[in-house]
Amino acid sequence: MAQHRRRDVLKSGGVVAAAVMVPLAGTEPAAAAPGAPRAAQPRAVADLTLSVNGTRHRLPGVEARVTLLDALREQAGLTGTKKGCDRGECGACTVLVDGRRVKSCLTLAVMQEGRSITTIEGLAQGAELHPVQEAFVRRDAFQCGICTPGQIMSAVACIEEGHTGSEDEIREWMSGNLCRCSCYPNIVDAVADAAKAVRR
Repeated sequence: MAQHRRRDVLKSGGVVAAAVMVPLAGTEPAAAAPGAPRAAQPRAVADLTLSVNGTRHRLPGVEARVTLLDALREQAGLTGTKKGCDRGECGACTVLVDGRRVKSCLTLAVMQEGRSITTIEGLAQGAELHPVQEAFVRRDAFQCGICTPGQIMSAVACIEEGHTGSEDEIREWMSGNLCRCSCYPNIVDAVADAAKAVRR
């Protein structure tokens, strides 16, 4: 059986890498021919209607690539939902779609037509705060406030899903929402308080 020495393996790997990186002699980079059609641009869809907090929002000319987060903030004028990392890691943009938590920065707006969307603006009933909002205020479960709308929306779903049996369970089911100010103990206390208030 042939023996492969480390030096031989490195040499052969270097030769292959050089062959891949160096263009063949006489080749030129591809260029678009004059008069060739440009690459396809994102098309605007026809008017989009989203049902948000019980109100229908007609959004004209929404491109297919627009996220639900951007549609809510920039076109529907509902800026309570915050843009954090914009890649689904922090949970600041969490909203409820048909009662389920959704990170709106990872969801296309056109996919949500016909569904019931709830944002932080839709929780309070007039001047009366939702029990989760009230508990967050009482427990001082926020500092900078960027993550708070997403934390609250996720907490509402966490309670509805029945995942508030213990502090560990709350931490586990709220783990998709990050808080840069590290208010986690206060957030857990607020969710536990709100769960008790909702069960009454």
